[in-house]
Parts: sequence; C-alpha cells; structure tokens
Amino acid sequence: MQIRLVAVVLLAFIVLPSPARAQFRVPQPASGERFAVELGLMFWSPNPEIRLQTGALAAIGETEVDLVQEFGIENKRFNEFRSVLKAGRKHKVRISHVLMEYHQAAILQRNFVFGGQVYPVSAPATADLEWRLWRFGYEWDFVAMDRAVIGFITELKYNDISSTLAALGVGAETTEVTAPMPTIGGIARVYPHKQFSITVEYTGFKVPGFIGDKISDSLQGDDFDASQSDFDFYGTLSFGRHVAAQGGYRSLTADYLVDQDAGDLKMKGWYFGGLVRF
Repeated sequence: MQIRLVAVVLLAFIVLPSPARAQFRVPQPASGERFAVELGLMFWSPNPEIRLQTGALAAIGETEVDLVQEFGIENKRFNEFRSVLKAGRKHKVRISHVLMEYHQAAILQRNFVFGGQVYPVSAPATADLEWRLWRFGYEWDFVAMDRAVIGFITELKYNDISSTLAALGVGAETTEVTAPMPTIGGIARVYPHKQFSITVEYTGFKVPGFIGDKISDSLQGDDFDASQSDFDFYGTLSFGRHVAAQGGYRSLTADYLVDQDAGDLKMKGWYFGGLVRF
C-alpha cells in the first residue's frame, strides 16, 4: 500500500506541475518592448528629389527648378535622433529630429527662372537647402501581445525649409517656409524571435481643400496647399534589454504651396543605427 501511495504521489508530481505552471506563468514581453525610455541615433543616406519654386508662377505650378538635376546634388548621410517614452504597455510618446542639408556649386547648363530672376546658362551658381523635420507623436498600441504590436499613430510633423539660389552677376534668391503638418497612420510589429522584430509604419495627411481655402483667406488671398507622407520599414536586433541595432528603409515626401513658395521634396533610402533602452 505504501509503495502504491508513493507511486501515485510521484506520478502526480510529474504530470501536474506543467499545466499548473502554465496557468500561473507571468507573460514576458519581448526584449524590444521592455523599456520606459528608448533613445536612438540613425544614419540615413536617402536619394533626394528636390523641386522648388518661388514667386507668382508657383501658384499655377510652373517653372519648378529641379535642384538635383541643375546642380548635380549627390547623396549625403544625415543623422536622425529618435526617442520613445512609454507609459504602461499601450501608450508611447515619440519625438524625433533630422536635419537634411545640401550645399552644391555648379556651372548652369541651361537658363531657368527662380523668384522672378533669370539664371543664365554657363553662370557659376550655388544652391543651399536646409530641411529641418521635427516629429512629435503619440502611439496607442490597441494590440499589445508578447510577440506582436498593432497601433495607431498621430503626429505633428514640423517642417522648416529654407533654400538659397545664387549666381554670378544675378544675385541670390532665398525662400523660407514653415509648414506644420498633422499626420495620422499606423504601426505593426512582429517578433519572429524574442530578440528580433520586423516593423512597418506609415503616417500621412493631405490638407483638405476647404481647410486650405480658409488658411488662404487668413493669408489675405495667398494660396495654401500641403501634403506629407512617411513610410518606414525596419528590423531591430536586441542584445539583451538595453542595447539594440536597427536598420531599414524610409520614404519621406512633402509637397507644399505656401505664400507663393512651392516645393516637391522626396527623400528615399536605407538607414542603420543603434538604440539604448532604460
């Protein structure tokens, strides 16, 4: 009888702990989700497409100047700073900043008009462009599982764009545009491994016509139109909880017509960088 009792106790000890442990197991999110603050530095080398216009002709979409074609602007690497503050499991505040700037000299290959001035063929000329982009956003992860995240993003993208074209014997023409853009979108992330994730996110917005008309009225008749989109696809490899490497592809576009200054800017390319988490 004692031997049978011991055998039953041993069998119960072997069989029962597994479901018992499963019942009381505490979920363990992947390493990439276990933080309060995440700071990142990305090195981005986009292919630029930059078309600008200033003056009355911008309002009817004519005579844009293609800075990449006219000045032979080449790819450069830019530094982007990213930060995420996490409150609970589903709420995140996102802030990032990148300065994209080009300074290029060239001998003009044709005549073109910019800001009411004619830039003649064969003239030595320079083009300077600075595009400062701040992003202030909120992310709500309405699906927050151990190995998957799906969320909603709303952001304010603050664009500060300035450009100067100058040519010998002509002078210089400078344009400065500030275009805050509210955007909305979403994010999806999966973890094929607890230390590796794949993420895709998109935000964008186009100012509706009736809002553009009201802004135009407030600008005393000047035209206003703007749209922006931001697509980001990347992978993140975590080395424990506190350090990670990240690489991906980003496509950023901005079109605007503000105070008779127009721009069509596109930046597309690969990036890589690192993250620290606390």
